Amino acid sequence: MRHFFYSVIFVLFLLTPHSHVSAATDGDSKEAIKKVEQYLQDLKTGRARFVQTANDGTQFVGTFYLERPGKLRFEYDPPNEDFIVADGVFIYFYDSKLGEQTNAPIGSTLADFFLRKDLKLSGDITVQNVKRTDEYLMIELTQADDPQGGTLTLAFDEDPMTLKKWRVVDAQGMITEVELFYLKTGITHSGDLFAYYNPKSGKPNYNK
Repeated sequence: MRHFFYSVIFVLFLLTPHSHVSAATDGDSKEAIKKVEQYLQDLKTGRARFVQTANDGTQFVGTFYLERPGKLRFEYDPPNEDFIVADGVFIYFYDSKLGEQTNAPIGSTLADFFLRKDLKLSGDITVQNVKRTDEYLMIELTQADDPQGGTLTLAFDEDPMTLKKWRVVDAQGMITEVELFYLKTGITHSGDLFAYYNPKSGKPNYNK
């Protein structure tokens, strides 16, 4: 379950071929980490289109919704009827092929890193690398108590600071990637957007 949510919830950084990559100096790294930490802490609500790329190259498109602390939703475009939703306590994955859902407490998954009220790039999270390409600032993270369990690399535009992509490599080397488009922040979501519902109940698909 832990690796499942690790792969699905935390999505993409994908390097553009032939991008120039440079390691930040210690001083630059500390400043970059501080700016990213503040940006993520201030990111309370958001909506974006996303493209998710699985390890086998399969791609899925949909809409991502965020309301921190505790809530998010990944809604995939038709004909894919899967969705992921965190309601502030649990995170649910609905598998439309099986017609059933699985769930876990948010605090037992790595979604907790992104959804917690006090988001810091320290403590139970370790910053392994800070790098820059021609386009992005990249920060690679691991769990402090399980550094071999996989990596999460976040990619940001810096002017202005904007989350663009993230990439997960799990302990087995499987890669899940997602890129965000048209991210809007500081928005108001409908009250039931982050509630789990059984699609058979007839409630709407939020992408329609």
